Amino acid sequence: MPHSLNTQSHPATLEMPVQRTGGESVDVPARQGLTSESAELLRGRFGKNIVESQQGRSWWKTARDVLSEPMFILLLAASLIYFVIGDASEAFLLLGFVLAIVALTAVQSHRTARVLASLREMSAPRAQVLRDGERRLISAADLVPGDLVFVDEGARVPADGVAVEVHGLSVDESLLTGESEAVAKSAIDSEDNRLYFGSMVVQGQAWMTVSTTGAQTELGRIGKSLSNIAEGRSPLQIQMGLFVKRFAMLAILLCAALVVLYRWRYGSWLPGVLAGISLAMGILPEEIPVILTVFMALGARRIAKAGVLTRRMNAIETLGQTTVLCVDKTGTLTQNLMSVRVLSAGGRDQIIDTKTQQIDEHLKELLEYLVLASEIEPVDPMERAFHQTGRQFLQKAERLHTDWTLVHEYELSPALPTMAHAWRAPERQHHAVACKGAPEAVCMLCHLDGFESDAILAEAARMASRGLRVLGVAKANHPGSPWPADQHEFDFSFVGLVGLMDPVRPDAAAAIAECRTAGIRVVMITGDYPSTAQAIASEVGIDATHLLTGQALIAMDDASLQRALRSTSVFARIRPEQKLRLVEAFKARGDVVAMTGDGVNDAPALKSAHIGIAMGNRGAEVAREVASLVLLRDDFAPIVTAIRLGRRIYDNLVQAISYTVAVHLPMVSAVMIPIIFGWRPMLAPVHIVFLELIINPVCSLVFENEPERGGLMRRPPRAAGIALLSSKAMIQCFAIGAVVAFAVLGVYALLVQRGLDPTIARTYGFLSLVFGNVALIFVVRVMSRRHVGAGTGQTNPYLWVVLLATGAALTLLMTVPMFARLFSMAALLAG
Repeated sequence: MPHSLNTQSHPATLEMPVQRTGGESVDVPARQGLTSESAELLRGRFGKNIVESQQGRSWWKTARDVLSEPMFILLLAASLIYFVIGDASEAFLLLGFVLAIVALTAVQSHRTARVLASLREMSAPRAQVLRDGERRLISAADLVPGDLVFVDEGARVPADGVAVEVHGLSVDESLLTGESEAVAKSAIDSEDNRLYFGSMVVQGQAWMTVSTTGAQTELGRIGKSLSNIAEGRSPLQIQMGLFVKRFAMLAILLCAALVVLYRWRYGSWLPGVLAGISLAMGILPEEIPVILTVFMALGARRIAKAGVLTRRMNAIETLGQTTVLCVDKTGTLTQNLMSVRVLSAGGRDQIIDTKTQQIDEHLKELLEYLVLASEIEPVDPMERAFHQTGRQFLQKAERLHTDWTLVHEYELSPALPTMAHAWRAPERQHHAVACKGAPEAVCMLCHLDGFESDAILAEAARMASRGLRVLGVAKANHPGSPWPADQHEFDFSFVGLVGLMDPVRPDAAAAIAECRTAGIRVVMITGDYPSTAQAIASEVGIDATHLLTGQALIAMDDASLQRALRSTSVFARIRPEQKLRLVEAFKARGDVVAMTGDGVNDAPALKSAHIGIAMGNRGAEVAREVASLVLLRDDFAPIVTAIRLGRRIYDNLVQAISYTVAVHLPMVSAVMIPIIFGWRPMLAPVHIVFLELIINPVCSLVFENEPERGGLMRRPPRAAGIALLSSKAMIQCFAIGAVVAFAVLGVYALLVQRGLDPTIARTYGFLSLVFGNVALIFVVRVMSRRHVGAGTGQTNPYLWVVLLATGAALTLLMTVPMFARLFSMAALLAG
């Protein structure tokens, strides 16, 4: 879409007053920006640029949520019954345990909340601001009135402000107005130059001066929020919710039966209700929701340390299922450090390297028009390379034209992958028009005959086969206004070709090899030249035997595409909108797809993929918003690390759930069996609480910190939709739990049958139950090694911390009579 630009490329520095709501104003140097010191002072006066959407969770709210859990309601009910039957010491002990568990759970909850808050802060919108005369990328929360901010396509406007320079800017303000149609903006002093916090730039770019921030913005005043909509429950959360509900139904039925049985056996109701409460506490796996929350939050923190920000917690579950990883070439497999490597014009070319001191005269025109066709203040590394090379070789020749004025420009479009700039030159009667873009598109604009076009494209293919990114350059003259509707109406003449080198990342080949070993297929999807794509793919280890272009993709029906996907892993000259079709096609094959992207047009494909991965440094804000993961550095290796960590987190989660299932069976048996056989009850609610104080840290600390198993990345991806615990795994958990239950009840029954004091029998039975729970930790770890591989030799310090704490508590119980009496047990080791 063509648009006019009536500002100088390098306007002079001037002082511009910016009005702020409330009558205050700030003087800002329009092309120098604020100094860091000024920004800090203004931030102290105006505060953070944040629209508060919700209050943080207080300790009281956390405690209230904890107390509303079934487990704690049961504890409070048991305490009340102890008061009714006159056992105040037992009642106060239970209440003490209630407070201890509430405190433990609240601390754990706040720890998780802090992790999630830090992740949200990392994923907060960013802004390109001019500070101390140089452009910087900062958190949008740090903006202050008077800041000079650059916004471009795909970004959210980070504050309210005034546009001072506009390059064909259109903005979606539906968040504020409800109108979905984009609004064109200009730098003229009117409502059209106002930009509002939260609106999305859908086209073009602009410099804006911040006028208001935070709660004083239009968005802040009307009370709307930019915070993410709460996520729906993940498949794993739904699965575990059903699991807990089934156990809850079983608990209700068994508890009711036990209360009736106790009344029939012993002739009283209240102790029977206590026994029922003990059974309910023993059956309910109330740790499971906590385990899931803790594992996902702490897992997200681990992944963030590896350079990948988790914006959707559900992605952690899916990482271990990934079968296809679709990646871009530039900046992901390559370093995104573009440099001009080859200039080719008039049948001759010249290689540019660090030793090159000058270029041939006939190539200077090529470089001259290449710079003129580029953005004035480039963000893209490729265009920065053009300007750098231009300064190196054109400065002395006075062909950089800093006195020319850009008066019209034509943007890249999917239909025509070229861009053109029209310049007014003081010494010329006509306007100079410079164009650059895909070689085939530039040839078409130049209306070359078949022979000329074939020769140019053959040269472009030869350059691309060396791994270079190739662009064509053309020039034209035009008398000026009125401007043509599109670039086809210019009388372009072909100038030459430019080849850019972007070095492959040194760790890309090893990371792709690791993916291949892990059963993950890596697919390259790029808009670059086919020969370039094949050269880079071969260098990093992606199968480049077969290649599919965007043009061929257009002609394919779905069935043909499915056949092509079986053997094709390199896709070149792919338009952004075609990425969505490729993602959907892979999904139709049954693949679990992860995909990287950075542009506005990538957003639909990122959203469609099972795991959308946005580029953190060069990614558009809209791409970051829809993505599940954001790369904190644009690199391929962190993606593989995230997959590795996702597999480890899932393995450890399986261990934690396995332990939870296994450990409850001995507790349930120790409550029910003595009553069924008419023995004295072995466990009371206080004993269950003591055991819970062991189980919770074991699940959320010990198993969460388990080191990865050997061969983690030599296993195939986990099948989608598979249950967290298979039927076989569930049977094994019940089996090892039953063995411990049999051993514990065997000890208790033997002592009861020998007529030993019931208190001593209970003490030995309880000790054996604690030791059995500890033994289950090691058994579950051994089971895990057998299923997913042996350990890597790393130790888990949290295991020994929990074991020492348990040992210390048992020592107090066995040596201090006062503590033993509180638990209705005997201090066996007391002097």
